[in-house]
Amino acid sequence: MLEAAFWGFVGGAALLVGGYAGIRLSTSLRSIGLVMAFGSGVLISALTFELMREASDLAGGVAAVVAMIAGSLTFFVGDWFIDRRGGDRRKSPHKSAAGTGGMVLVLGSLLDGIPESAAIGVSLIGGGSVGVAVVAAVFLSNVPEALSASAGMKASGRSTGSIMGIWVAVTAASTLAAALGYAVLSHAGDGPTGAVEAFAAGAVLTMLVDTMVPEAVEHAGALVGIVTALGFAAAFLLSVA
Repeated sequence: MLEAAFWGFVGGAALLVGGYAGIRLSTSLRSIGLVMAFGSGVLISALTFELMREASDLAGGVAAVVAMIAGSLTFFVGDWFIDRRGGDRRKSPHKSAAGTGGMVLVLGSLLDGIPESAAIGVSLIGGGSVGVAVVAAVFLSNVPEALSASAGMKASGRSTGSIMGIWVAVTAASTLAAALGYAVLSHAGDGPTGAVEAFAAGAVLTMLVDTMVPEAVEHAGALVGIVTALGFAAAFLLSVA
């Protein structure tokens, strides 16, 4: 459980790195978009070759697909709720998109991050080693997410303490989610474990298409496709190494 918490912290700590960079560095929107694209490709690869493949092996193909769709729907409903309260572009670096309540930003970040962290914890069940591709994917996607959102919050007048407080809270929640993912399912059997992995995969995939990819395209344009493919290829090589 402590190992799961540690790796959940590693993935979530990327939010602190990206958040601080967004406050202190003058990063171009194009660069943010390209890093987002690369992180999206890494996550898509990890979902395919780590989470869904293992979920299918553990729970069966049909159960894995059903759980994946359930995860997607759950994220969709949560995202719809947050969007209606002003968090529809919580990852945008633009001032106008960041002038929303702090609690909405926290809830949006939790919605985006907890499925990823739970997947990290579940990957350790059964005495296996942590999924390196999954941790790398979470880390690489969290940095540009936090960087972009922090730049927007800074532009809207939020203090450094307020911004970093959000990322500290989300990192703590991510650490807890990884630990709980391991603790709750360590004795649950293959079926529930596989279902949770597929559920997390569905939620993360929906998050990517709904929030990260549109922001990447807006900021980086036509190069997003090829950079996403490069991210996918990098994570694929990690998963088969």
